[in-house]
This record gives sequence, C-alpha cells and structure tokens, in this order.
Amino acid sequence: MRALQYVVIATISVMTLCATLSGSTSQPIAPYEQTAKFEPANQIDELVLESLTASGLEPAGLCSDAVFIRRVYLDVIGKLPKPNEVRSFTRDKRRGKRAQLIDKLLERDEFADYWSMKWCDVLRVKAEHPINLWPNGVQAYHRWVHHSIATNKPYDQFARELLTSSGSNFRVPQVNFYRAIQGESPSSIAAAVGLTFMGQRIETWSDDDRAKMEVFFSYVAYKPTAEWKEQIIYLDPTPRPAIDAVLPDGSHVRIEPDTDPRQVFADWLIRAGNKHFTATISDRVWTWLMGHSICLDSPASQPALLAYLQKELIKSHYDLKHMYRLVLNSRTYQQSSIPGNEDLDAAEHFAAYQVRRLEAEVLIDALVELFGPAESYESPIPEPFTYVPESEPTVSLADGSITSPFLEQFGRPSRDTGLLSERSNESTVQQRLHMLNSSHIQKKIETSWRLNQLMARERGNRGRLINELYLMTLSRPPTDAEKAAAKSYLNDGDLRQGVNDLAWALINCKEFLYRH
Repeated sequence: MRALQYVVIATISVMTLCATLSGSTSQPIAPYEQTAKFEPANQIDELVLESLTASGLEPAGLCSDAVFIRRVYLDVIGKLPKPNEVRSFTRDKRRGKRAQLIDKLLERDEFADYWSMKWCDVLRVKAEHPINLWPNGVQAYHRWVHHSIATNKPYDQFARELLTSSGSNFRVPQVNFYRAIQGESPSSIAAAVGLTFMGQRIETWSDDDRAKMEVFFSYVAYKPTAEWKEQIIYLDPTPRPAIDAVLPDGSHVRIEPDTDPRQVFADWLIRAGNKHFTATISDRVWTWLMGHSICLDSPASQPALLAYLQKELIKSHYDLKHMYRLVLNSRTYQQSSIPGNEDLDAAEHFAAYQVRRLEAEVLIDALVELFGPAESYESPIPEPFTYVPESEPTVSLADGSITSPFLEQFGRPSRDTGLLSERSNESTVQQRLHMLNSSHIQKKIETSWRLNQLMARERGNRGRLINELYLMTLSRPPTDAEKAAAKSYLNDGDLRQGVNDLAWALINCKEFLYRH
C-alpha cells in the first residue's frame, strides 16, 4: 500500500507539467507560468518573435518566479536555491527583481566554479590518457581558467593567451592548451584550434586547406625538464625563411623569420570582423544557456539573431558576462518550458525554454547538498595528487580523470575531444533505476542530517514540513493536491519513514532531475 502511495505522490508532483509539455494550453499552468504576453525585453526577443511569427509559432508564457529562480541558479552557478532564497524572491514585488538576481549570481564565487567546469570540458583538462597533462599541469591550468572567469577576462585576450604563450606548463598555465591535445604534430594542434575557437572540424576540410592551417603551428616545439612531468612549450628557434601563408578565409599573409606564426594567426582570429571567432563563441554561450544551438543547421536557423549576438560581443569588448546578462534578461530565456501551441519542436525554434536533464556534476552536488554525505571519487593517479576535500563540490573538480560510478553513469564527459557532444544528458533506464533503487541514494536519504534537522524543527506541523521539503527539492511550495496527498501519506505510519519516502519521490520527479 505504501509503495502505491509513493508512486501517487511522485506522479501528482509532476503530472501537470508533464501532461502539458507537448500540448497547447490557453491558461497559465500553476505553479509553472504567469499570466503575461510575450513582451520583448531586448533585441533578442524582437528577433526571436519575428522569426516565430514567420514560422506560425506562438511563444510560450512567462515562467513563474519559482521556476525562474531555480532555472537561473542552475544555469548561472550550477546550484539549487535555498528555501529562504526562494521565499525571499517570490515574495519580492519589485519589477526589476529578476535582473537584480541575475547580476548577483554573476558575481557569486560559484559562478567561476561552474563555468570553469564548462570551459575545462572544452579545453580537455585532464591528467591521464589520452590527454596527459598530469596532476600539476591540471591544477595550474584549472586555476588559470578559474581566475580568468572570476576576473571576467575579455574573451579575445583569453583566446590570445592560449594560442600564443610559451614556457613551462607548470609555471605558464595557459600553455597547457598545447599539452591537452592528442598528439604534438601541427595537424593535431590545428585541429584543436579549429574546434575550440572556430567551431570547425578541420578533418573535413580538403588536404590543401588543412595544410595551410597547419603552417601556423608548424614551429611549436616541446621539451621535457628535470622536474617530473614538466614540459616546456616553445617556438622552435631554428632559422627559417619568411613564409607566405594563407589564412582560413583565403587571405594571404607573409610571416617574417623573426615573427611567431601563432601571433599572426591569433591577430587574424580575434580581429573584430572575423565571424569564425565571434559566431562560435556567441553560439556557444547561447547553447549553454538555451540548450539549443542557433547554428545547428547550416546556414544558421536565425542568422539575424546570431549576427546581433556577434555585434554585442564586439561592442562589449568581448565581455562574456555581458553576453550572459543579455540572454538571461531576455523574455526568450524567461519563457515557460510549456509550449504555446502543439509544435513538438517549439523549444528548438526558441518558442519555449528547452527542458534538459541536469549535468551529472550538478545533480550529484544537489543530492549531497540536500542529504549528504560527501561523494568519494576514484582516479588512476594515486594520492596525494587526487585528494579531494569533502567540502569541495563536484563542479569544482579540476581533473577530468577523477571520477565516480555516478558521474560516469550520468554522462559526465571524458574530456578527450573537446566536443560539447561528449557530454551526455540523455536519460537512461540505468539512471532511473539508480535514482529509484540504489543503496547509494538510499543511504544519503536515510542518514541525511538535513532531514533530521527538518523533522526536529517541524515535527508538530506536517504542513510546514511538507512545504519545506518541496522548497528544498523543487524550489517551490506544493500545490493543494500535492500537500493533501503528502499529508495523507505522512499520517499513515512512521513519520521518519514517510519523510524519507516523500524526499525520495520528489528527487525522482522530472521537476527535480531536469531544467525546465
């Protein structure tokens, strides 16, 4: 009987949202939407609305405050908001509160932690095979990436430093860009540069075009030192003649003997009019926040939108926080995930927010924050190089070689290629069984100090206990139907077991497992 009630609670908690994700509705769906028409907040919205109108699509409604705070916390700092933060935000009646929250989150320390994780995926930051940065190199590289993000280093400067630096990979961290590649040949380097900064798989180029690109990296050299696993990346000093090179856009350039070819390439790459560079990072930022690329199709599905983002990037002097702020404040980002009409591809046209599962690192951090205890990790590299303090969240792990069965099962990327597709956020049967049946999850819930604390504080008030549990897990209070079902369940048997079951049901809801 209790098992049946358990299923009922889990079903009630998400049945409204799940039932409407693929269908239209003329009324706002509580507690997920507000009653508000699509009113453009900036030029992003004007361009998206123009495209939707031309396609005959209706934009989704405005997401509720409870949905927004959960969404923006996850998208900006990779964490769930605390119950008091949800209460404070949802009770605030000021018109500009969403913009103010965005600004606060962009300045929090966790912002650099979470976005370092994303960039370390792109830059292939790991210690062991097939990327062999080794522990000291990984830590130095991760600290540099983290500092660059925390100080909001302009993206053109970020790229130039990665492309043109020389020295020890322990003492000049950004030279690890040339170490975090499967190979030391000009062809391997050129392929990594093309993918990272131009969004190009140059393996698909003609032999002639690839050879022209490789010229700019043909004098990069490597040598070891007496220190364990240290390596010097430098420009080969062997005398050479001037080089008549051809850039990827077909323009010709002469590289004098005393000039670093990498500098010439970097000058070309980051110049204001180079769409190879600006389009790639603009679309990457959009994809990270919106869940779907503008450039998935060729040509871009919304060229005017991509052009506008590129223009804003250049205008802001390559300030990525400006780009995040622009997207996050748009009405397009703040749409409900429930489509405004019956088009199943609404989110792919940006007519609704893209529902997608939490990253493996974010999910396990949320479970640890809710219930504890800290996770344990494994690595082919022995301690002390792989020691992880219990207080360190998983999103802060510098080394892609340090992992756990949970991270591997839930799609954390191996950081071998730098491709965004290396990370899998697809839901699998094994994942669902782990969340429902594993001793790993059971132990967290049954030994949770937070649940113990909640029980002690709210034992005499079942309504407040249920309310707090929903705020902890789903970042919103329960609906009347959910509260009634939960109260009935908690009144039928051992209270602690009932609270454990309710918590377990809630973390198996789509609302918890997915951004929405």
